[in-house]
Amino acid sequence: MSPMFVPGPVDVDPEVLAAQTKPMLPHRSKEYEAVFHSAENKARKLFGTQKRVLISASSGTGLQEAAVRNFANHTVLGCTNGAFGDRWCQVGEDNGKQVDRLSAEWGQPVTPGAVAAALQQKKYEILTVVHNETSTGLQNPVAEIAAAAREISPETLICVDAVSSLGGAPIEMDAWGLDFVLTSSQKALALPPGLALGAISDRALERAASVENRGWYFDLVRLEKSRLKNSTPATSAVSLVYALDHQLDRILAEGLENCFARNQAMAERIYAWALERGFGLFTAEGYRSRTVTTVENLLEIDVAALNAFLLERGMRIANGYGTLKNKTFRIAHMGELTMSDINALLSAIDKFMGV
Repeated sequence: MSPMFVPGPVDVDPEVLAAQTKPMLPHRSKEYEAVFHSAENKARKLFGTQKRVLISASSGTGLQEAAVRNFANHTVLGCTNGAFGDRWCQVGEDNGKQVDRLSAEWGQPVTPGAVAAALQQKKYEILTVVHNETSTGLQNPVAEIAAAAREISPETLICVDAVSSLGGAPIEMDAWGLDFVLTSSQKALALPPGLALGAISDRALERAASVENRGWYFDLVRLEKSRLKNSTPATSAVSLVYALDHQLDRILAEGLENCFARNQAMAERIYAWALERGFGLFTAEGYRSRTVTTVENLLEIDVAALNAFLLERGMRIANGYGTLKNKTFRIAHMGELTMSDINALLSAIDKFMGV
């Protein structure tokens, strides 16, 4: 398997791919419900919750939409410092919500102080924030943001996008007082695209029951009723749930702390290499992601030419996102990747640069 160093879809282990090839089961059968129940229970450990995990056949953006439709009649405080924070704000606006944006510069964190100040000025039904901003390689201080929000506005629900961090960085939903945490299958979980998982608190579920026009497919109350029967309201993504159940066994066998440490060690290897070569690190120190590093292209290398060179060697990195294209490039270090993979990549980039 040739490694990809892009922030999703990531490489999927052949063993996990093979798990999808088991014979189909009716999604209302007792046999399938046992698999679904197993996967949902194991997923709770990744979220750090004792409550529940809802499983949807969608990308993570589907559950961004679920959050604004289920928890807010009107007001949303959208914390944003990157492309996916911006997307969640747009999702809220496109669903007719009044979204006030709390923006930080790309590469800089959303701070607890800024959140507290915003909540002192106005009450909001929900607060949305991205834990790991894939566009910039930044990890926002979600635990501290949640603590500040609960102190100032305890009735505000705290909704977190952990699409590119869950399974690769610590998330403690219950301990941090989070209300809704969503993720996608195709990033740190190292699964094929197509599943979104969302952990939801009791009070958030109660709020959803009181909100009108939640829609049908992403109605979290409806999803919870089906989860209690170990199923989904519409046809479940049976083969992907097979893979999820199997991959969660593999992740938990490695141990979450070991996985987090592996990702952090790869990140630090990339930091040291980038600075030694004369590149920069785009994201503020202390807020750098465990799963994707954004390198500032101070040497102005041709990123497209670099990727063409890497593709000949079975590797791939990601260019900068949006306005950061060519000004930065991104190296993901999540999922199945190991230090030997990172060393091979950095050696190849050195060869491209003639180092």
